[in-house]
Amino acid sequence: METKNEPKAKERLYSLDTLRGFDMFWIIGGGSLLGALAKATEWGWVEVLAKQMHHVPWEGFRFEDLIFPLFMFMSGVAIPFALVSRLEKGIKKSVLHKKVFKRMVLLVLFGLIYNGVLKNGFSDPRYLSVLSQIGIGYFFASVIVINSSTLKARIFWLIGIMTGITILQLFTPVPGFGVGVLTPEGSINAWMDQKFLPGRLIYGTYDPEGILSIVSATMITLFGSIAGFILRNKTYTQNKKTGLLLSIGIPLVLMALLLSPVYPIIKNIWTVPFNMLTSGISFLLMALFYYIIDVRKWRNWTLFFRVIGLNSITIYMGHRILDSWDTAEFFLGFLAKPMGDFGEVIIILGSIAFEWFILYYLYKNKIFLRV
Repeated sequence: METKNEPKAKERLYSLDTLRGFDMFWIIGGGSLLGALAKATEWGWVEVLAKQMHHVPWEGFRFEDLIFPLFMFMSGVAIPFALVSRLEKGIKKSVLHKKVFKRMVLLVLFGLIYNGVLKNGFSDPRYLSVLSQIGIGYFFASVIVINSSTLKARIFWLIGIMTGITILQLFTPVPGFGVGVLTPEGSINAWMDQKFLPGRLIYGTYDPEGILSIVSATMITLFGSIAGFILRNKTYTQNKKTGLLLSIGIPLVLMALLLSPVYPIIKNIWTVPFNMLTSGISFLLMALFYYIIDVRKWRNWTLFFRVIGLNSITIYMGHRILDSWDTAEFFLGFLAKPMGDFGEVIIILGSIAFEWFILYYLYKNKIFLRV
């Protein structure tokens, strides 16, 4: 892990840092805050928003189902800035291969720690995790980008991956279940995880970050890299970049919705329509944030999210390790206890504030931990 100063503003996309922070905010307490507000107020519109902060049980889509794929997409957006720029400076491909491989290994290790292998004494471990999927998906997407010099080649990779997943999920017979069974027990994802994945499967029959899901994550990361190439292209105007992002995102969303009656949107096994839908929405969000922040330069509101986004892995691990809820209760319990259901809102706000001020300290001291 490296400690670096924040890159110069001209080398950075404020919109990418802000969108990453916006994404992480819902993980570190934003979703819980909406749930607590819905419980305390019983306002209908808040309850509608709070419902979006829970995964669908299986088929369908809510905002919570976007959070992880959006992060994968943004890691892809960074690839042209982090890797292709170095290729253009003459750095050998082998050096970049080693760099992304090291990143993958570190994230897999961090994922094991996040899953509690140290706490549980390496007993019945779950080997895969959100962090491992980020690392492995980023590794394969980076290798594809590093070794394919044209947009056409990368699009062929995307089409190939989508076709491969579709054939496996819809047309490959699963022993004991048959063809095209998209259930927690009968999907090809479940069969592959049970057959080839070591360790504990989080849902018994399959792992949502399992083998085939990693392939899907690679696909979403590749889509993100295409957005990154658009944003890095110096021959495009800023308005053209925004338009291109929109012109890719809208058709992806529409195609996913059109396919969904016959090929369902299922986050748990990362079906192709789910991948297309989340990639499409990610393109649209990237266009929106880019236009507002980097084109129109309306940035006064971005600091809160940028502080989170610039240390996203740090806060993801810290949220797991540090008991910010206990800290908030320690200092704010005297306010929360008399407030009934609103007391939970106060504690969650305190928990978010505690985590944010830690990140702000790192930000002010120009400490940015990157893997």
